[in-house]
Amino acid sequence: MLKHLAALAAAASLSALASLPALAWPDRQITITVVTGAGGSPDTVGRLLAAKLSERLGKPVVVENNTAGAGIAGTLAVARSQPDGHNIVILTGGTPSQQAMRPKQPYDLTKDFALVTTLCAYPMVVAVPPNSPIKDFKDLLAKAKANPGKLSYSMNAIGSLHHLLGEWINIEAGVDMQGIPYRGSSQAFLDVTSGRVDLMVDTGTFAFGQVKQGQLRALAQSAPGRYDLAPDVPAVAETLPGINMMSWLGFAMAKDTPRPVVDRLNKEIREILAMEDVKAKLAEMGNIPMPSTPEEMHQRISSELAQWKKIIAAKGIKAE
Repeated sequence: MLKHLAALAAAASLSALASLPALAWPDRQITITVVTGAGGSPDTVGRLLAAKLSERLGKPVVVENNTAGAGIAGTLAVARSQPDGHNIVILTGGTPSQQAMRPKQPYDLTKDFALVTTLCAYPMVVAVPPNSPIKDFKDLLAKAKANPGKLSYSMNAIGSLHHLLGEWINIEAGVDMQGIPYRGSSQAFLDVTSGRVDLMVDTGTFAFGQVKQGQLRALAQSAPGRYDLAPDVPAVAETLPGINMMSWLGFAMAKDTPRPVVDRLNKEIREILAMEDVKAKLAEMGNIPMPSTPEEMHQRISSELAQWKKIIAAKGIKAE
């Protein structure tokens, strides 16, 4: 009996010690690093969550943009920071594709971070100008088959989600649409709407706004099924069942950050994402909340790395 009580006491003591990092955290300013430019979805979402976290945690939470090296520098800085939970980086759905394209980059997403949670998600959209002769997604594939190598789609940089989704469609449909790289959505949008490029593959956070304004006509979106914020737009998977993907944002911290700190931040984010005003602001950007466990985030990244490596190898895509 005494041994049993001693064991229980020891277990309780260990549990209390494990919770100490979470009780002490945070004890100073938290910095959220955004590796894309100001005004984009990661920046806007990061600032929205920073304000809410600051209110709840009682410490300043600031956002810093670091776009150096296509975001690698800022991500690496967090990976190498003290594992105390005061430095966070926002990973994006493009981060696994970047690693798949550049396997020699100085960190491994599945090994060098304490993953916390995904935050929100949105599909990619295949769209054409309102006056395009392409009637729907099936018609697009039929025209692409009848005119191999002739149809063009706008995309972000080589190896971006825009590019890899376009090539995934090419593989599954047996067509050969040509990706035209752009540095951002604005110029691509102008070239698509002026007829210089046949169609656009872009993020829902950009494309759905243009669709609502009548500047684009959505043919399909890449969610596994109909997307809650655009239920009238068919899923690519309705025509090509092998394809479904959601871009996403997520929080990560330095490897070896104490698990109680990770769990505390995960809990805070889940509660923030459940707030009606937060859900409304995300919806305005074409985003839906998508919290996860650290293990689910790890599985998502691992799965996407494998998928992008497969497409990159099949199409012989080389980094710029």
